[in-house]
Amino acid sequence: MLNGIISIYKKRGFTSHDVVAKSRGILRERRIGHTGTLDPEAEGVLPICIGPATKAVNYLADADKCYEAEVILGATTTTEDATGEVLEVYEVNVTKEQIEEVVASFIGPYIQTPPMYSAIKVNGVRLYELARQGIVVERPSREVTIYSCDIIEWIDEKRFRIRVKCSKGTYIRTLCTDIGRALGCGAHMGYLLRTQVGAFTLENSMTLEVLEAHKEQIEPYIYDLDTLFAHLPKAQIKAEGRKYLANGNPLAMGHLKDAQGFEAGMFIRIYNEQDKFVALYKWNEKRKLLEVEKMFSLS
Repeated sequence: MLNGIISIYKKRGFTSHDVVAKSRGILRERRIGHTGTLDPEAEGVLPICIGPATKAVNYLADADKCYEAEVILGATTTTEDATGEVLEVYEVNVTKEQIEEVVASFIGPYIQTPPMYSAIKVNGVRLYELARQGIVVERPSREVTIYSCDIIEWIDEKRFRIRVKCSKGTYIRTLCTDIGRALGCGAHMGYLLRTQVGAFTLENSMTLEVLEAHKEQIEPYIYDLDTLFAHLPKAQIKAEGRKYLANGNPLAMGHLKDAQGFEAGMFIRIYNEQDKFVALYKWNEKRKLLEVEKMFSLS
């Protein structure tokens, strides 16, 4: 039985659902889920969880991400990218220095309003379904974080490329549009490439064609589930804590080998006595106990 994570390089023209459907057919495995939608016209890293690892889909969707995007100044569009209809056209009279200053100003916490062409639901209806009917509704703004935003290429006087590292839920299309608004000349996104999702990068991703070619010996290309949580502290259970872990009960520090001090709300990787990852726990500072977040396997 297959169990783990494969990072797929999604090509332009495919939806994230297409990738899942094709992967199911190639691997003959029904339990496959993707870890965060990537627009059809975008390319890049799309990790998929296989078998029991599908329990972790939501956690990978929460991972920080990196992108490279083309910003096109001088026009706004209905979709905030180059696939939409032009809404307004502006003259572009800004210097590179002004652009650099505005781009850098978005680093840090940032209140963003999701685009109408997005999968977010409002009153039970996905925004893109309303947008296709020409309906525009109020969308709740939310705070995202831009950890870094650098200009990596000047293409011409109206186009440049940025590299962005950001928190979950960030719409790069909207970031490009907001950069244009701040510059006073409008903007939308051109090409988009997702280069990283958590521990998964372009370098450890494969196309669907490569997946097909290696389907009979795919195990070496499957990453263990704990790769997803590699950034979190690790703790191994002692014999006296075995029964508590088996039942998903809270764990005390004395149940763990070499346990260090944990911070309130911190997630901890828990391994069994054979050093196999079995669960994700969360430190309750008030109770001074680890409480189960998600059980993955005890075998």
